Amino acid sequence: MKEIIFIVDESPEGGFEARALDHSIFTDGDDLAQLQANVKDAVATHFEADPMPLVIRN
Repeated sequence: MKEIIFIVDESPEGGFEARALDHSIFTDGDDLAQLQANVKDAVATHFEADPMPLVIRN
């Protein structure tokens, strides 16, 4: 896999939520910088035993 795409929305509780298309990966963050870091961490955790995608888009 070369690419994974995330949909980013504002959270009703404040902050932002991200969900991956075609994968069961979900995360959130208080601001966009934290969300981006959390997305990278969630992807690394999800693909722990498999090669990670080269591109993460949000």
